[in-house]
Amino acid sequence: MIKTVIIEDEKPAARKLERMLGLIPDLEIVAVLSSVEESLDWFQNNESPQLIFSDIMLGDGMSFDIFEKYPVQSFMIFTTAYDQYTLKAFKLNSIDYLLKPILQEDLEKAVDKFKSFLPSELPSNELNFKNLIKKEESKLSRILVKIGYNLKIISTDEVSCFYSENKIAYLQTKDRVYPTDFTLEELEQSLDSKQFFRVNRQVIINLNFIKNIHTSPYYKVDLEFQPELEITVSRDRVKEFKDWLVK
Repeated sequence: MIKTVIIEDEKPAARKLERMLGLIPDLEIVAVLSSVEESLDWFQNNESPQLIFSDIMLGDGMSFDIFEKYPVQSFMIFTTAYDQYTLKAFKLNSIDYLLKPILQEDLEKAVDKFKSFLPSELPSNELNFKNLIKKEESKLSRILVKIGYNLKIISTDEVSCFYSENKIAYLQTKDRVYPTDFTLEELEQSLDSKQFFRVNRQVIINLNFIKNIHTSPYYKVDLEFQPELEITVSRDRVKEFKDWLVK
């Protein structure tokens, strides 16, 4: 059984969600929590569940406050009437974001999505986000960017480089530049290291978009779609850069 926790401050909504989840096989509701304070107390005194369904706006704060103060290794599905928190939700261990009123069909699809992450050979008592990510060694393949009131999914294969400017990390595609909700440090750790390389403190480049490499008087890279950005390889990274090129 998949141990599941519900975090919802509205009692009718909590009862409805619990009833809807009861129609889905393999789920065991181990707790229904209604506030940031109650949730923090529960997580500090109980083993983390495999799956959490959480509203975002609670009576005494936001559910993000719970997981910032007490990080858990559970998968999360956020349930809310507001869509402006999508980017922040996906920076946590979120695998889906359901807008209220929630339909049974959408709920079942979200649970199926969670189950698709589960390798069949992993014991049920080890089903948590940390173990699965470690086992799968998954790399960031898509990035969610916000354009006005819309969201756009961009494949990392389309990105020629990521660069930092005024403490914001941007990505460059053939069409345009997009701000991201990541730091370069987070991107460096999450991207496929065979395809992406951090050449200096400000820039991560995609191997597939390199047009030319200058070696004198210093290493400089020309990238497609980036005619104005001078990309210099830091001296202390030159050897690692050359090794990366022929991996």
